[in-house]
Amino acid sequence: MLGTPIMHERHTVTIWEMFAVFAAGVGAGTINTMVGSGTLITFPVLLATGLPPVTATVSNALGLIPGSISGAIGYRKELTGQRRRILRMGAATAAGALCGAVLLLALPADAFETIVPVLVGLALVLVVLQPRITRAVQRRRERNGSDAAPDPDGGPLLITGLLLASVYGGYFTAAQGIIYVALMGMLLNDTLQRLNATKNVLAAIVNSVAAVFFLFAAEFDWTAVALIAAGSTLGGQLGAKIGRRLPPTALRALIVAVGTVAIVQLVLR
Repeated sequence: MLGTPIMHERHTVTIWEMFAVFAAGVGAGTINTMVGSGTLITFPVLLATGLPPVTATVSNALGLIPGSISGAIGYRKELTGQRRRILRMGAATAAGALCGAVLLLALPADAFETIVPVLVGLALVLVVLQPRITRAVQRRRERNGSDAAPDPDGGPLLITGLLLASVYGGYFTAAQGIIYVALMGMLLNDTLQRLNATKNVLAAIVNSVAAVFFLFAAEFDWTAVALIAAGSTLGGQLGAKIGRRLPPTALRALIVAVGTVAIVQLVLR
Protein backbone atom coordinates (compact mmCIF):
# COMPACT_ATOMS: atom_id res chain seq x y z
CA MET A 1 0.00 0.00 0.00
CA LEU A 2 1.45 3.37 -1.02
CA GLY A 3 1.78 6.26 1.36
CA THR A 4 1.38 4.41 4.64
CA PRO A 5 1.62 6.39 7.90
CA ILE A 6 4.59 6.02 10.26
CA MET A 7 3.31 2.91 12.05
CA HIS A 8 5.57 -0.06 12.46
CA GLU A 9 5.32 -3.43 14.08
CA ARG A 10 7.56 -2.51 16.98
CA HIS A 11 5.81 0.74 17.99
CA THR A 12 4.09 3.90 16.90
CA VAL A 13 6.64 6.63 16.25
CA THR A 14 6.76 9.15 19.09
CA ILE A 15 6.66 12.92 18.84
CA TRP A 16 10.39 12.97 19.64
CA GLU A 17 11.14 10.65 16.75
CA MET A 18 9.06 12.85 14.47
CA PHE A 19 11.06 15.85 15.67
CA ALA A 20 14.27 13.91 14.98
CA VAL A 21 13.13 13.24 11.40
CA PHE A 22 12.32 16.95 10.93
CA ALA A 23 15.69 17.99 12.40
CA ALA A 24 17.46 15.49 10.15
CA GLY A 25 15.64 17.08 7.20
CA VAL A 26 16.95 20.51 8.21
CA GLY A 27 20.48 19.14 8.46
CA ALA A 28 20.21 17.26 5.17
CA GLY A 29 18.82 20.28 3.32
CA THR A 30 21.62 22.47 4.66
CA ILE A 31 24.48 20.10 3.87
CA ASN A 32 23.01 19.11 0.48
CA THR A 33 22.92 22.73 -0.64
CA MET A 34 26.45 23.42 0.54
CA VAL A 35 28.10 20.14 -0.41
CA GLY A 36 25.91 17.06 -0.76
CA SER A 37 25.55 13.82 1.24
CA GLY A 38 22.53 14.97 3.24
CA THR A 39 21.03 11.51 2.79
CA LEU A 40 23.64 10.23 5.24
CA ILE A 41 21.85 12.28 7.90
CA THR A 42 18.24 11.43 7.10
CA PHE A 43 18.61 7.78 6.07
CA PRO A 44 19.87 6.45 9.44
CA VAL A 45 17.19 8.42 11.29
CA LEU A 46 14.45 6.92 9.13
CA LEU A 47 15.84 3.45 9.74
CA ALA A 48 15.84 4.18 13.48
CA THR A 49 12.09 4.90 13.38
CA GLY A 50 11.54 1.40 12.02
CA LEU A 51 11.14 2.00 8.29
CA PRO A 52 12.48 -0.77 6.03
CA PRO A 53 15.60 0.28 4.05
CA VAL A 54 13.91 0.58 0.63
CA THR A 55 10.91 2.45 2.08
CA ALA A 56 13.31 4.77 3.91
CA THR A 57 15.27 5.40 0.70
CA VAL A 58 12.12 6.16 -1.29
CA SER A 59 10.60 8.38 1.42
CA ASN A 60 13.90 10.22 1.73
CA ALA A 61 14.10 10.88 -2.01
CA LEU A 62 10.58 12.31 -2.02
CA GLY A 63 11.17 14.44 1.06
CA LEU A 64 14.40 16.00 -0.18
CA ILE A 65 12.87 17.43 -3.36
CA PRO A 66 11.69 20.70 -1.74
CA GLY A 67 15.09 21.08 -0.10
CA SER A 68 16.89 20.73 -3.43
CA ILE A 69 14.60 23.29 -5.03
CA SER A 70 15.02 25.62 -2.04
CA GLY A 71 18.81 25.37 -2.31
CA ALA A 72 18.73 26.05 -6.05
CA ILE A 73 16.62 29.16 -5.46
CA GLY A 74 19.09 30.30 -2.82
CA TYR A 75 21.86 30.06 -5.42
CA ARG A 76 19.87 31.77 -8.18
CA LYS A 77 22.45 34.55 -8.61
CA GLU A 78 25.17 31.99 -9.41
CA LEU A 79 22.84 30.28 -11.90
CA THR A 80 22.75 33.34 -14.16
CA GLY A 81 23.87 32.47 -17.68
CA GLN A 82 23.81 28.70 -17.14
CA ARG A 83 20.45 27.91 -18.75
CA ARG A 84 21.84 26.09 -21.82
CA ARG A 85 24.34 24.14 -19.74
CA ILE A 86 21.72 23.05 -17.21
CA LEU A 87 19.25 21.98 -19.89
CA ARG A 88 21.85 19.73 -21.48
CA MET A 89 23.11 18.32 -18.19
CA GLY A 90 19.59 18.00 -16.85
CA ALA A 91 18.55 15.68 -19.67
CA ALA A 92 21.44 13.35 -18.85
CA THR A 93 20.82 13.40 -15.10
CA ALA A 94 17.10 12.75 -15.58
CA ALA A 95 17.81 9.66 -17.69
CA GLY A 96 20.34 8.42 -15.17
CA ALA A 97 18.00 9.02 -12.24
CA LEU A 98 15.25 6.94 -13.84
CA CYS A 99 17.66 4.06 -14.40
CA GLY A 100 18.85 4.28 -10.80
CA ALA A 101 15.31 4.29 -9.43
CA VAL A 102 14.48 1.17 -11.42
CA LEU A 103 17.64 -0.53 -10.16
CA LEU A 104 16.74 0.28 -6.56
CA LEU A 105 13.63 -1.86 -6.83
CA ALA A 106 15.15 -4.52 -9.08
CA LEU A 107 18.55 -5.27 -7.51
CA PRO A 108 19.60 -6.68 -4.13
CA ALA A 109 20.13 -4.03 -1.47
CA ASP A 110 23.89 -4.60 -1.32
CA ALA A 111 24.47 -4.43 -5.09
CA PHE A 112 25.94 -0.93 -5.09
CA GLU A 113 27.19 -0.72 -1.50
CA THR A 114 30.64 -2.11 -2.22
CA ILE A 115 31.44 0.40 -4.96
CA VAL A 116 29.82 3.51 -3.42
CA PRO A 117 32.70 4.28 -1.00
CA VAL A 118 35.16 3.91 -3.88
CA LEU A 119 33.19 6.36 -6.03
CA VAL A 120 32.96 8.90 -3.22
CA GLY A 121 36.67 8.52 -2.44
CA LEU A 122 37.61 9.08 -6.08
CA ALA A 123 35.38 12.15 -6.19
CA LEU A 124 37.15 13.60 -3.14
CA VAL A 125 40.55 13.06 -4.72
CA LEU A 126 39.35 14.93 -7.81
CA VAL A 127 37.98 17.79 -5.69
CA VAL A 128 41.31 18.14 -3.86
CA LEU A 129 43.39 17.97 -7.04
CA GLN A 130 41.04 20.08 -9.17
CA PRO A 131 43.03 23.38 -8.95
CA ARG A 132 46.29 21.62 -9.89
CA ILE A 133 44.68 19.69 -12.74
CA THR A 134 43.04 22.86 -14.06
CA ARG A 135 46.36 24.72 -14.04
CA ALA A 136 48.10 21.78 -15.75
CA VAL A 137 45.47 21.71 -18.49
CA GLN A 138 45.81 25.46 -19.02
CA ARG A 139 49.63 25.22 -19.25
CA ARG A 140 49.36 22.39 -21.77
CA ARG A 141 47.00 24.40 -23.93
CA GLU A 142 49.36 27.37 -23.79
CA ARG A 143 52.34 25.22 -24.82
CA ASN A 144 50.34 23.81 -27.70
CA GLY A 145 49.41 27.33 -28.78
CA SER A 146 45.69 26.66 -28.52
CA ASP A 147 43.50 29.70 -27.94
CA ALA A 148 40.24 27.82 -28.29
CA ALA A 149 37.96 28.09 -25.28
CA PRO A 150 36.99 24.84 -23.56
CA ASP A 151 33.51 23.46 -24.17
CA PRO A 152 31.25 25.53 -21.85
CA ASP A 153 29.13 22.43 -21.26
CA GLY A 154 32.03 20.05 -20.59
CA GLY A 155 31.58 17.97 -23.73
CA PRO A 156 30.53 14.32 -24.08
CA LEU A 157 32.88 13.16 -21.30
CA LEU A 158 31.14 15.28 -18.67
CA ILE A 159 27.66 14.35 -19.90
CA THR A 160 28.57 10.66 -19.71
CA GLY A 161 30.02 11.09 -16.23
CA LEU A 162 26.92 12.93 -15.00
CA LEU A 163 24.69 10.26 -16.52
CA LEU A 164 26.50 7.49 -14.64
CA ALA A 165 26.60 9.50 -11.41
CA SER A 166 22.87 10.07 -11.71
CA VAL A 167 22.21 6.34 -12.01
CA TYR A 168 23.80 6.08 -8.59
CA GLY A 169 21.89 9.20 -7.47
CA GLY A 170 18.56 7.69 -8.42
CA TYR A 171 19.54 4.57 -6.51
CA PHE A 172 20.68 6.08 -3.20
CA THR A 173 21.62 9.84 -3.59
CA ALA A 174 24.26 9.93 -0.83
CA ALA A 175 27.31 11.98 -1.93
CA GLN A 176 26.05 12.40 -5.50
CA GLY A 177 26.59 16.17 -5.11
CA ILE A 178 30.26 15.60 -4.33
CA ILE A 179 30.62 13.47 -7.45
CA TYR A 180 28.86 16.14 -9.57
CA VAL A 181 31.13 18.92 -8.30
CA ALA A 182 34.23 16.79 -8.86
CA LEU A 183 33.27 15.99 -12.45
CA MET A 184 32.32 19.57 -13.33
CA GLY A 185 35.42 20.95 -11.62
CA MET A 186 37.62 18.82 -13.88
CA LEU A 187 35.88 19.62 -17.15
CA LEU A 188 34.39 23.10 -16.81
CA ASN A 189 36.21 26.41 -16.62
CA ASP A 190 34.03 28.07 -13.97
CA THR A 191 34.03 29.06 -10.31
CA LEU A 192 33.33 26.54 -7.58
CA GLN A 193 30.32 28.53 -6.37
CA ARG A 194 28.70 28.47 -9.81
CA LEU A 195 29.38 24.75 -10.11
CA ASN A 196 27.82 24.25 -6.69
CA ALA A 197 24.73 26.13 -7.87
CA THR A 198 24.51 23.86 -10.91
CA LYS A 199 24.90 20.84 -8.67
CA ASN A 200 21.84 21.90 -6.66
CA VAL A 201 19.69 22.06 -9.79
CA LEU A 202 20.91 18.67 -11.00
CA ALA A 203 20.20 17.15 -7.58
CA ALA A 204 16.67 18.54 -7.69
CA ILE A 205 16.17 16.95 -11.10
CA VAL A 206 17.45 13.56 -9.95
CA ASN A 207 15.29 13.53 -6.82
CA SER A 208 12.22 14.65 -8.75
CA VAL A 209 12.55 12.09 -11.53
CA ALA A 210 13.20 9.26 -9.08
CA ALA A 211 10.29 10.42 -6.90
CA VAL A 212 7.80 10.40 -9.78
CA PHE A 213 8.78 6.82 -10.53
CA PHE A 214 8.53 5.84 -6.85
CA LEU A 215 5.04 7.35 -6.57
CA PHE A 216 3.76 4.64 -8.89
CA ALA A 217 6.11 1.76 -8.14
CA ALA A 218 7.22 1.75 -4.50
CA GLU A 219 6.00 2.00 -0.93
CA PHE A 220 6.73 5.23 0.93
CA ASP A 221 5.69 6.92 4.15
CA TRP A 222 3.79 10.21 3.83
CA THR A 223 4.55 11.40 7.35
CA ALA A 224 8.27 10.88 6.90
CA VAL A 225 8.09 12.58 3.50
CA ALA A 226 6.29 15.61 4.94
CA LEU A 227 8.69 16.01 7.87
CA ILE A 228 11.80 15.76 5.71
CA ALA A 229 10.27 18.09 3.10
CA ALA A 230 9.56 20.78 5.68
CA GLY A 231 12.97 20.44 7.27
CA SER A 232 14.94 20.29 4.04
CA THR A 233 13.17 23.39 2.66
CA LEU A 234 14.37 25.36 5.66
CA GLY A 235 17.79 23.75 5.42
CA GLY A 236 18.10 24.62 1.73
CA GLN A 237 17.83 28.32 2.52
CA LEU A 238 20.28 28.04 5.42
CA GLY A 239 22.76 26.14 3.27
CA ALA A 240 22.58 28.71 0.47
CA LYS A 241 23.20 31.62 2.86
CA ILE A 242 26.19 29.92 4.45
CA GLY A 243 27.62 28.24 1.35
CA ARG A 244 27.57 31.35 -0.86
CA ARG A 245 29.79 33.16 1.64
CA LEU A 246 32.49 30.51 1.77
CA PRO A 247 35.69 31.10 -0.24
CA PRO A 248 36.65 28.35 -2.70
CA THR A 249 39.31 26.89 -0.39
CA ALA A 250 36.90 26.66 2.55
CA LEU A 251 34.15 25.18 0.39
CA ARG A 252 36.56 22.61 -1.00
CA ALA A 253 37.72 21.72 2.52
CA LEU A 254 34.09 21.30 3.62
CA ILE A 255 33.40 19.01 0.67
CA VAL A 256 36.38 16.83 1.58
CA ALA A 257 35.42 16.73 5.28
CA VAL A 258 31.81 15.75 4.60
CA GLY A 259 32.86 13.26 1.95
CA THR A 260 35.31 11.60 4.33
CA VAL A 261 32.58 11.19 6.94
CA ALA A 262 30.33 9.80 4.20
CA ILE A 263 32.89 7.15 3.26
CA VAL A 264 33.36 6.09 6.88
CA GLN A 265 29.61 5.84 7.43
CA LEU A 266 29.04 3.92 4.20
CA VAL A 267 31.80 1.44 5.02
CA LEU A 268 30.61 0.88 8.59
CA ARG A 269 26.87 0.81 7.81
